[in-house]
Amino acid sequence: MSGSQYIALSGLRARADDLDRVAADIANVATAGYKGVRDARASAQRELFEATLETAIDTTFGGSRLDTRAGAIAGTGRSLDIAIDGAGFFVVQTAGGERYTRNGHFTLDAERRLITEDGSLVLGDGGPITLSEGDGEFRVEQDGSVWSGTTESGRLKIVSFENPGALLQEHSSRLSADGQTAMPITEPTVRAGSLEQSNVSVSDRLAELTTVARGFEALQKALSVLMNDIDGRAIDSLGRRT
Repeated sequence: MSGSQYIALSGLRARADDLDRVAADIANVATAGYKGVRDARASAQRELFEATLETAIDTTFGGSRLDTRAGAIAGTGRSLDIAIDGAGFFVVQTAGGERYTRNGHFTLDAERRLITEDGSLVLGDGGPITLSEGDGEFRVEQDGSVWSGTTESGRLKIVSFENPGALLQEHSSRLSADGQTAMPITEPTVRAGSLEQSNVSVSDRLAELTTVARGFEALQKALSVLMNDIDGRAIDSLGRRT
C-alpha cells in the first residue's frame, strides 16, 4: 500500500474517532454536570520510509482533555438536587474505587443513604451520608452540610485537582482521576434545589459534526480514487507493457 493510502486511512480513523466523540457529547446535552471532551492529533512519521517518501506522515491520537468550563446552574426546586458553584467535584464510591462528578442529581436508597442515579454512594467527609428518619425536612446548606431537620447527617466531600482537564471520562458525567491526588475543598459553595447543566453547546457540536462528516466523506473518495482508479490504471498499463 502506498504512503498516500496510509495517510488517507489514518485520516479516516481520526475522523471516525471524532464522530464518536461528537456523538457522545450530543447524546449527553441533557445530562447534568456533563463535560465535553477535546481530542488532539499528532503527526506520526513512519521511520521505515526513505527520504523520498518523507511526505508519508500519518495522523494519530494526540491525547484528550476534559472541557472543565462550568455549565449553567438551573433551579429545579428538588431538595436532592445539588450544584457546585465554583470549582470542585462530588466524590462517589463505585466498585472500582472513588470517582468524581459534577452531577448532583441525587436520591436515597432503601437505607436512606445518599446515592447517585446509578446507585453509587455519595461520600461525605466521614464516608457515606445516611439521613436520619423522622427529624424533619432534608436540606443542604451552602457549605455542603447535609441536614435532616435539626440533625446534621454529614458534610458533602468536595475535592479539586491540580489538573482537572486531565481527568478521564468513564461514563457519562462520572470521572476518574488517572493518578492525580484529590485535594479537599474546605469551604465549598453549593446550591441546593439546583443542577449544573451540561457545558456542551448543541449548535457548536452540530457544526462540528457537519465538518467532520464532510472530511470523512472526502477522505473516503480520495482513498477510493487512490486504490481503484490510480492503482487500477497502473496495473492495467504494466500488464499491457508486459
